[in-house]
This record gives sequence, C-alpha cells and structure tokens, in this order.
Amino acid sequence: MFERVCETDDVWEGELISFDVASRKIILINVDEQFRAYDSQCPHQEQSLCDGKLEGSVLTCPAHLWEFDVMSGQGVNPTGCKLRGYALKIENDDVYVDVEQPI
Repeated sequence: MFERVCETDDVWEGELISFDVASRKIILINVDEQFRAYDSQCPHQEQSLCDGKLEGSVLTCPAHLWEFDVMSGQGVNPTGCKLRGYALKIENDDVYVDVEQPI
C-alpha cells in the first residue's frame, strides 16, 4: 500500500533524506529529478546509509565505502550486491512509497 512520504520539493536535486514509512526506515533520493526509494541499510553488515555520500548517481556507504548506483540499486564497488528498492510514485508533487513492494 502506497503511503505519502513528502512533497517533491522536500528532497532537493542530488540529495538523500531518510523517512520512516510503515515501521521501516528508508532513504529517498533525487537525481536529475528522478526519485528512488531504498532501504536505509547497506546490504553489507546492515550499516546505515542515511549519512552516505551521494555524488552524481553513486551512493557511498559511510561505514565501509561500498558504492551503489542509485538509479538501479546495483552495486558498483563491489558488484554482485544490490540495494533493496521500493515502489514509488509521484502524484500532484507528492511522493508515495510502498514498502510492501520491494523492487
């Protein structure tokens, strides 16, 4: 079920912000006005990505420097890993995320 998270203006270009959605912590990312929603934990030792560094479309985990392409969720360094993404839709400048639909 989709839940309203915020307005599109709340997450600026090149920014990631954490939100609590249905008892889960997610990160919402805006790259080139394209929004993505991911679980806030890195798949490597479940470290928090909330303080990760976003450069272009690459998110670096602050704990062990694993890198992910946020447009696809795929691991860049190392490859073979992936962020857990969630279904997202935008209606009337509101961002909705469904944490029950991992993608």
